[in-house]
Amino acid sequence: MATFDPRLYGARWAENYDEWHKGLMDDEGAVAALAGFASDGPALEFGVGTGRLAVPLAERGVDVTGVDISPEMLAKLTEKSAAVTVVEADMATVSLEREFAVAFIAFNSIFILETQEEQVELFRNAARHLRPGGRFVLETVVVKPPSQDQGKLSVVKVEADQVTLSGGTTDPVTGNYTGTWMIIGTEGTRFYPMGGRTVTHHEMDLMAQLAGLEREDRWGDWKGTPFGPKSELHVSVYRKP
Repeated sequence: MATFDPRLYGARWAENYDEWHKGLMDDEGAVAALAGFASDGPALEFGVGTGRLAVPLAERGVDVTGVDISPEMLAKLTEKSAAVTVVEADMATVSLEREFAVAFIAFNSIFILETQEEQVELFRNAARHLRPGGRFVLETVVVKPPSQDQGKLSVVKVEADQVTLSGGTTDPVTGNYTGTWMIIGTEGTRFYPMGGRTVTHHEMDLMAQLAGLEREDRWGDWKGTPFGPKSELHVSVYRKP
């Protein structure tokens, strides 16, 4: 598999990320839950992107630091607000000289890390940046075994002047995936690459143990709905003793 550069993702996606993802996720529920975890303490977002969650969280009065490897994504964030402290760095290895009440990574962003080792290091890095009793919160889709249908295109959004499709394949041995969003509109067809490694919620529990974190909760959404067999995504909460 060709190496996927997260910087390429940011460079391609930053300009239209907010527009395309508007309404696809429960931003309001996520911000409310994260503000509750932060309480009166600071928050750290890994893979902050354009500030979809960090900006409204800061508007609630939370002291937010956001880390991202993409200068294009961070530029979009700073256009929106100066209230978020931004750091351009690799989220798995960045070192900040402070502790946080909550660290979080949302909407599959952990998948952009290409190896299991990098994902474990992210958990360890989160633990290093948490104060005792602090939480590390992750949100991803529920990863299922690759099916015979993988590689087929699915419809993301249909609008009057364009259609957004997505497709990709996952290696059942490594969990690595490669894919793209394809946007067909009046200006032609544009491709937006994705790549990385999927990780199941069971595997995350082991990664958390390796990092010295304890699983505190797992929900089926940001509103705290119990996680169950029919859940399509999970919000997993790990606590630093």
